[in-house]
Amino acid sequence: MCSTLALAPSLEEEVAPETAAFYRRALQVLVAAEVPFLVGGAFAHACFTGIRRSTKDLDLFVRRADLERVFALMQGEGWRAELTYPHWLAKVYAGEEFIDLIFNSGNGLTPVDERWFEDNAWAEVLGVPVRVANMEDSMLSKAFIMERERYDGADIVHLLQANAERIKWPRLIECFGPHWRVLLAHLALFGYVYPGERHRIPQWVMETLLERLEAEIRRPPAEDPHVCAGTLLSREQYLHDVERLGYVDGRLTPVSTMTEGDVALWTDAIPARQIEAAPAVNDPVAGAALK
Repeated sequence: MCSTLALAPSLEEEVAPETAAFYRRALQVLVAAEVPFLVGGAFAHACFTGIRRSTKDLDLFVRRADLERVFALMQGEGWRAELTYPHWLAKVYAGEEFIDLIFNSGNGLTPVDERWFEDNAWAEVLGVPVRVANMEDSMLSKAFIMERERYDGADIVHLLQANAERIKWPRLIECFGPHWRVLLAHLALFGYVYPGERHRIPQWVMETLLERLEAEIRRPPAEDPHVCAGTLLSREQYLHDVERLGYVDGRLTPVSTMTEGDVALWTDAIPARQIEAAPAVNDPVAGAALK
């Protein structure tokens, strides 16, 4: 059975009234149509941690197979829907306001599947009873966000601090699968941030992950696949490795669902690259083109 969360039931104070009305109506439409979806992002984080913060959008996790149906429902309300990044993200716009429809992760590692909809907690978001993405899946999706301009490690630490005894640890380890080193790094960081609460991470969890680490140290890889998995953590900071040093992009290995086209599109969307590609403002030809 799913539990009902009492924390941060509304978040009315964090968004403008007209924005809240847009979010609320979208939630009501999806609930009425019985489309499976999960609330994530700042709303879910507030439910699990009590940390309330303003948000520029509403994050909804949906299955890719349900996306066209969601588009039809949203367009029926007069809103614009677009498949922003075909490998992981769509958006719904009401004027300048928007909702993110997330069906994978930006690195292609965590497609939203049936497992995401198992034993979810319920919460009221803007007055609408909805299911919330599980903490384990939230941590998995946040664990790989390590950009220069955004790092979600603090969110993971706060999720652990508020919920260490409620986390389904076997499930969490299973979720990370071959990426267990990333999980170990975040758990080690928790013990650094809260030195008096290290014991709240079950001893068997740390021992399991450390045993894996020790086994890897004792058994060097038979061959070097020359892969840079850093691109799974940051779409920008390891481009030097794959573009200049000849490393295989970790996103183009079997662990990810991304294609070369997905990688190219996601790379072109890096803000710094967009700025570099923009015409100079003092260029009269470019300036005319921008008008």
